[in-house]
Amino acid sequence: MSMRVGVILSGCGVYDGAEIHEAVLAMLALDRAGAEIVCLAPNKDQVDVIDHVTGKPAGEKRNVLVEAARIARGQIKDVAAVTAGDLDAVLLPGGYGAAKNLSSFASAGAQCQVEPSVAKLLRDMHALGKPIAALCIAPAIVAKVFGDSIHPDLTIGKDPATAKQIGATGSHHVDAGAVDVVIDRKNKIVTTPCYMLASRISEVATGAEKAVAALLELAGPKARTAGFR
Repeated sequence: MSMRVGVILSGCGVYDGAEIHEAVLAMLALDRAGAEIVCLAPNKDQVDVIDHVTGKPAGEKRNVLVEAARIARGQIKDVAAVTAGDLDAVLLPGGYGAAKNLSSFASAGAQCQVEPSVAKLLRDMHALGKPIAALCIAPAIVAKVFGDSIHPDLTIGKDPATAKQIGATGSHHVDAGAVDVVIDRKNKIVTTPCYMLASRISEVATGAEKAVAALLELAGPKARTAGFR
């Protein structure tokens, strides 16, 4: 039985959803490693919709789950309908959607709120000893969920202002380069900067591949899950 990894998407597009390169390259690495990918997203409206040509608000309304389905080729589940028992590991790509739709980190920093269904799944995964990986800005979600309890080691890169907000959650920020991976083995949390620092898609691929390898190693060779009902 292959490992089943939930990939939590926040829409489709770097400025208002999931960063597509990060999501696809992480999924490619998972597939090449023989993992079963389960794409997930919250069923809610996006905070905003950005024109990716102009970088300005488009004045539209879009749904996070519907937009994320573009990346998942339609094979996607509402994150609220999936339990930690269904999965062996979870991975969160970055993109502004992680800081807007999965949390309010973009506007509230360390005082942000995390989408309840996402927070619940992450807490339940950790309670069962199952690993979590987060790319780019997505470690901010992990920092908020776990900062006041397990104080994880994680990274968003090297930006002092963002690192300060991570620290304010109670988490410990570790400076890391574009293709570096920070592995908190005690808490089974893997993070990498990706486009927080990367200037080339190849760097994102390297970081994503290393993060996926660490995630699956932490999940262990005997990881098993129950089937979806």
